[in-house]
Amino acid sequence: FGIKPLYLAATPKRLRFASTLPALLAGGDIDTAIDPIALHHYMSWHAVVPAPHTIVQGVTKLPPATVATFERDGTRHDHTYWTLSVREDPALAALKDVEREALVEEALRTAVRRRMVADVPVGVLLSGGVDSSLIVALLAQMGQRDLQTFSIGFEAGDEFRYSDLVAQRFETGHHQIRIPTPDLLQVLPDTIAAMSEPMVSYDNVAFYLLSREVSRHLKVVQSGQGADEVFAGYHWYPKLASSVQPAADYARVFFDRDHAAVQATVGPRWHTGDVSRAFVERHFATVDAATALDKALHLDSTVMLVDDPVKRVDNMTMAWGLEARVPFLDHELVEL
Repeated sequence: FGIKPLYLAATPKRLRFASTLPALLAGGDIDTAIDPIALHHYMSWHAVVPAPHTIVQGVTKLPPATVATFERDGTRHDHTYWTLSVREDPALAALKDVEREALVEEALRTAVRRRMVADVPVGVLLSGGVDSSLIVALLAQMGQRDLQTFSIGFEAGDEFRYSDLVAQRFETGHHQIRIPTPDLLQVLPDTIAAMSEPMVSYDNVAFYLLSREVSRHLKVVQSGQGADEVFAGYHWYPKLASSVQPAADYARVFFDRDHAAVQATVGPRWHTGDVSRAFVERHFATVDAATALDKALHLDSTVMLVDDPVKRVDNMTMAWGLEARVPFLDHELVEL
């Protein structure tokens, strides 16, 4: 699922690679011109730039579940070692709801348990939402003691209402991290500097500040990223449930702006064809899925998720030497 990134800068005589794009830029001799195709993606679907593109022409990124092999003469071969199937399993579909729920619960329990294996204590980023609350509940059920949980809140609104309930229910060592509004503006430059590529999500700065505070207590945490993409939690999925034009309807409900708006926004030197819509159409055409919803879930789980929530959390946590583990992206759970 691309949980950890790998950026590449290749020339005929040289290959450089790093876990962040700025690390490659720091070495110099990189074509930093904007990639027009990447810019179209960035402007179209919420800053998502699918691999292998990055926002600059001289750097690419390795696609998820891929091994790249480079020969001495510079020849490159990519091997995709895992793909996600979203085709219905008749045997599982024949089970009763309660039996399927039990399978999912056990798979999630296994995923959470796997991510507790460490030489140091492992905490949980507890937003109070269903996904992170489930992680805490399962850990408590498995007998985890002295679990440290962390929530972040701001001056506007009660951010801690649900996380407090969960922390009290399962008796965790809970940390409320309250961020004054001036701190948001103060750390904005550092938040941007922590990005490997430009991101637009408003919670970047929150994850940056949360990671800063958590890193003072722990070095490893579990987080709920991936649950919305895997379990169809976003608001656009119901709108696709009865779609007969999957690519067109997906673009309509998810894209920030259509092709005409992109062309009107960027200068003529960066004009391209409608590459973002074409990307969705190609992806949907190759996915073995019966419905538009299944096609959308596949795209979101293998492309959008990688280049938005997962990359955001990885960048902001690693800026403070904090490792974030994501049990909802355990590949056996997702396959189920």
